[in-house]
Amino acid sequence: MTTRTRCWVPGAERPEADFPIENLPWGVAERPDRPGEPRIVVAIGDAALDLAEAAGFGMLEGLAPRIVSALRMPTLNAFMALGRADWSAARAHVASMLSSGAGGIERHARRDAVLLDRAALSMRLPAEIGDYTDFYASEHHATNVGSMFRPNQPLMPNWKHLPVGYHGRSSTIVVEGTPVRRPHGQTVASDDGPPSFGPSKLLDHELEMGVFLGGPANALGERIAVGRADERLFGCVIVNDWSARDVQKWEYQPLGPFNAKNFCTSISPWVVTLEALRPYCRPGPVRGAADPPVLDYLRRGDDYVVDVQLEVTIASAGMRAAGTAPTRISLGSFADMYWTMSQMLAHHASTGCVMRPGDLLASGTISGPTKEGRGCMLERTWRGTEPVTLGDGTERRFLQDGDEVTITGWCEAAGHPRIGFGRCRGVVMPAA
Repeated sequence: MTTRTRCWVPGAERPEADFPIENLPWGVAERPDRPGEPRIVVAIGDAALDLAEAAGFGMLEGLAPRIVSALRMPTLNAFMALGRADWSAARAHVASMLSSGAGGIERHARRDAVLLDRAALSMRLPAEIGDYTDFYASEHHATNVGSMFRPNQPLMPNWKHLPVGYHGRSSTIVVEGTPVRRPHGQTVASDDGPPSFGPSKLLDHELEMGVFLGGPANALGERIAVGRADERLFGCVIVNDWSARDVQKWEYQPLGPFNAKNFCTSISPWVVTLEALRPYCRPGPVRGAADPPVLDYLRRGDDYVVDVQLEVTIASAGMRAAGTAPTRISLGSFADMYWTMSQMLAHHASTGCVMRPGDLLASGTISGPTKEGRGCMLERTWRGTEPVTLGDGTERRFLQDGDEVTITGWCEAAGHPRIGFGRCRGVVMPAA
């Protein structure tokens, strides 16, 4: 058993806590007494540490001036740009502030000015996201979806040779809790058309994880080696890439997703660092004997997957009004992915594409080998033919107006405490 650092902050040592001192995820929030002034915060137990306020009281002394300056910014971009050594130094300093005993701020006169009630904060996007790319990295998901539409060839010939992805729309990434407006689009009654225009009828969620990039941007034309990808991987969030399946069906050939996925993408507000996730990583992914060899630029001898358990629940408006517990729709793991975060980044930058701090890469739908592990309604209901029943007795083939979709994620490993990501939640609103 690893010896734990004791923490005096309320809620930090509960066994089920998302944010013990071993986690310390980064976020951006507005305080209720300082509206309009977003600041960098760190989640701990039931509280959050305001880094800008802490700097003002001299509590960050000992950190390099460049780190203190970055932590006083209204987004994490400048801090993300510093690099892994500075990220680790800042995290260690925060841990010392929050630990019990000498060196902490437990008895500091201004403790209550810097340690805030986390529930009272208004969370913001953690970074200004310049670019967003969504991958298609789950073999189970790709095979399931391919089987519905191409039963004779579920996986395209390129799929096991490279991480397939597409450029998403960063302007419509929102922090969890933001309502999701049902989009309009072109849809068809038959594969050949003609189309009509109106609200999507087949609205779906997608269970995903995302990783924020950090470190100095590579120069145009400069590749990022797969073995050095960790220098650019800052931390992870939960992602829900909302999708209009009927719009997607009509528009996706020949260039892939477009309007079906550009209207809203929700992310959880707390960025869990790769350093915090290390105890929950395991070697992988496992390739089958018949799988093709990975090309050299994607081969990493010490590559890994992160065992994040992920749960999706749905609660209708009626269920919430009646106090009925949400219904679990799926339970999966980020460890089931075929392509890793390192490979996604290395492939993305293999052309010399510039990758900037604050850019976001998402995994694509995370699905496992079981029916319960399917990460979207398209799979879970098998294109609507196997509806799921909610706690109020109503059936769902796809999402209805008023439905609240909540994704939570956590990590557990022997000898280490449970850590979590918080939640990624959105309520479906009627089309405008």
